[in-house]
Amino acid sequence: AFPIQHLPEATVELQEILAHSGYDDACIYGHALEGNYHFIINQNFDSPEEIARYERLMDEVIHLVVDKYDGSLKAEHGTGRNMAPFVAYEWGEEIFDVMREVKALFDPRNLLNPGVIFNDDPKCHIKHLKPLPLTNPLVDKCIECGFCEVNCLTCGFTLSSRQRIIARREISRLESLGTPEAKQLAKNLKRQFRYPGNQTCAGDGLCSTSCPMGINVGELTHWLREQELPKGSMGYWVAGWTGKHLSLLRPPIRLLLGVANLGHCVLGTSLMSWICRTLHTGSGKLIPLWTPAMPKSYRISGQTCRNAELQGSEKRTVVYFPSCINQTFGPARSAPDSTPLVEKTIALLKKAGYRVVFPKNMANLCCGTIWESKGIPDVANQKSAELQAALLEASKNGKYPVLCDQSPCLHRMRETIKGVQLYEPVEFITKFLVPRLKFKPIDRKITIHVTCSTRRMGLGSMLIELAKKCSTNVVVPEEIGCCGFAGDKGFTTPEVNAYALRKLKPQLEMAQVECGYSNSRTCEVGLTTNTDVPFESIVYLVDECTEPL
Repeated sequence: AFPIQHLPEATVELQEILAHSGYDDACIYGHALEGNYHFIINQNFDSPEEIARYERLMDEVIHLVVDKYDGSLKAEHGTGRNMAPFVAYEWGEEIFDVMREVKALFDPRNLLNPGVIFNDDPKCHIKHLKPLPLTNPLVDKCIECGFCEVNCLTCGFTLSSRQRIIARREISRLESLGTPEAKQLAKNLKRQFRYPGNQTCAGDGLCSTSCPMGINVGELTHWLREQELPKGSMGYWVAGWTGKHLSLLRPPIRLLLGVANLGHCVLGTSLMSWICRTLHTGSGKLIPLWTPAMPKSYRISGQTCRNAELQGSEKRTVVYFPSCINQTFGPARSAPDSTPLVEKTIALLKKAGYRVVFPKNMANLCCGTIWESKGIPDVANQKSAELQAALLEASKNGKYPVLCDQSPCLHRMRETIKGVQLYEPVEFITKFLVPRLKFKPIDRKITIHVTCSTRRMGLGSMLIELAKKCSTNVVVPEEIGCCGFAGDKGFTTPEVNAYALRKLKPQLEMAQVECGYSNSRTCEVGLTTNTDVPFESIVYLVDECTEPL
């Protein structure tokens, strides 16, 4: 920081120092009205020459701030090891000694942060430098600032986004050493990293929204999973087979859902829950965890599709692609509304005068998200290409808008599919249906959950506003990001889902919320499980609170 009257001259001189020191891409920013600046440089510390260049820069900055303008070396943040050698120079030996005495009163054995603020080594700022080895181009730009952690749902549970990068860097550093001891350490660290670093990463990408470099650690996780399933392996073959024969998987899944629902009816909630928890734990989490929020099975009938296509106006036609989840999952046994989402969506569209058409071979279509999350991009992109071709045909090359009832699926569709107008429920309802419906708000206390895909598409406020059109009592919970269900993670690692939502249940209980709404079926399963409040698609709420004009 500089005395405010000297700020213009000091700024120019700081720019000149950075320039002639070779930091051409440096950035100065901060709080000019307070005379307080930060500056960022991109610095390697991998050679003696680079370390010497940095030392010269620091010496010139110290001279500029202390000697020429009598400013402050640390105006806003605490003194760390980088400034420790210069504290006495800035303040003078007398005050520095007083500081030492105060420190000794509280910490006579110098146990707290030794070497920080008080350090007798004048070169401590250029020694013991933390290595930042290259590990993967997806994350190599990370400066480990930690801004990502506010949006990382496993921060404080297993590893945060930043810690995942740090661990991978250490693995790469050890592997680069090439010694038997280092290789063994790297092997051990890889094994230890698997659960906290890979298996519990939601891969939601929200970390990128608060990262200055836009780094998405979820992409690193997908890459790591890809390395575990190389081409030619059994896992890769199974993934390819499921991609080609997706429609054949639906009947067995429906059968399992039906058996689980029958067991729930016969055994009751308590006994069924105990049995399923035991099986999940005893199998080493290979058997997915069943909860009372699990859906019943569902199958779209051909008659339902034909009826939807025969009604409505040609001018108001929408291509409706029910996600593969909603083609298979019906409502839960305890759901407030027992109508399957597909049929509820069709009813709402018809209420607004829309004719609904469906893509051909719908049972074998998928956006590819599940394969992407498992680290199998080839199959994921193949499924996206198949879906794009089907949607182009159904929409007459983009003439009609396309609605997908699952926000995470729509997010991937927007990233991979071109030539069609793609909408998730909140956006489609707001743009096309709101003008054609009369809203009759209810007084029931409700809450909404903004999914991670909704946040990344910038539609969070739109979801809240739509809910407020439907109810006069909308509770927007605080400090809730990704729910942690993450596709199927809520079945295989439910502890992540529970941790992510640990702050939600008390808020809903205090507000006496009766039901919740979102736009992702799997998220709704996890939300219901961990709050005891039934969650459904926002489509149910809009249908309940509207009538045709």
